[in-house]
Amino acid sequence: MCSLLLKQTDEEVIESGASTERILDEDRRMPEEGQMPREVLKVAGTSRPVLVAGAIAGVLRSQGRVEVHAIGAAAVNQAIKAIAISRGYVRPGGIDLVCIPSFVDLSLDGQDRTGIRFLVEVR
Repeated sequence: MCSLLLKQTDEEVIESGASTERILDEDRRMPEEGQMPREVLKVAGTSRPVLVAGAIAGVLRSQGRVEVHAIGAAAVNQAIKAIAISRGYVRPGGIDLVCIPSFVDLSLDGQDRTGIRFLVEVR
């Protein structure tokens, strides 16, 4: 599990370790009544898609939604493979998923970066 510190301003700010992520108001979706906040999984270019897929499937089963963040072409490639693999993991349980991509602004060690955010939800 990721430990996150959430602050509420005019933007949603998520801090985890050395990185800070700013999610713009137009991209924000509040959890529905009775739902837990989304889990955020960060994928690197060196991440193993099968392991990430297992994490995605586990969070989908327990919470119904998960965010997957990736910066760079290699990380986005691994994230997409993991999402496709996780679909096969949850399908036998009658779960179908949908993936909504968007951009997320990140601040890593004082540098502003743009990454891809995949919101994965149960359909």
